[in-house]
Amino acid sequence: MTDTKIVPQSSMSADVVSGVAQFLGPVVIDLTALAVDGKQAHWHVRGANFQAVHELLDSVVDHAHDYADTAAERVVALGLPLDVRIQTVGAKATNPPLEAGFQQSDKVIAQVIASIDATLVTVRAAIDELGPLDPASQDVAIEIARGLEKDRWFLFAHLAG
Repeated sequence: MTDTKIVPQSSMSADVVSGVAQFLGPVVIDLTALAVDGKQAHWHVRGANFQAVHELLDSVVDHAHDYADTAAERVVALGLPLDVRIQTVGAKATNPPLEAGFQQSDKVIAQVIASIDATLVTVRAAIDELGPLDPASQDVAIEIARGLEKDRWFLFAHLAG
């Protein structure tokens, strides 16, 4: 029989792991809020360009879910839990509130862009702080920023004249 040695979840120091969670945790929360609000916007958008915006919002939601998963998995892989229950997200997200009910596409797009912008503030703070702490975790945040900026561009193109 072979002896199995239990190794810590991460070879990083507890301070580094805690720092990663400190900066990626809020990213996960804001991305989760973006996904929930994006789906609300997806269901309630109205206007002449309904179909294009409706489908684009679904992509934004899918991306937000994927980005949140990537950031959360980084934290959990290092050995710390996250609290992303809906009540926690509602209490801690920095995204501005999305109006309820049916909205014209230009208004919905502006609100979702504002939510992406708020999330990008959180992501950029993570990028700045994670650089000296853990470059691999910083890379996760950079990847998320690139994707959010692209989604923002696609949405903004519907408003630009």
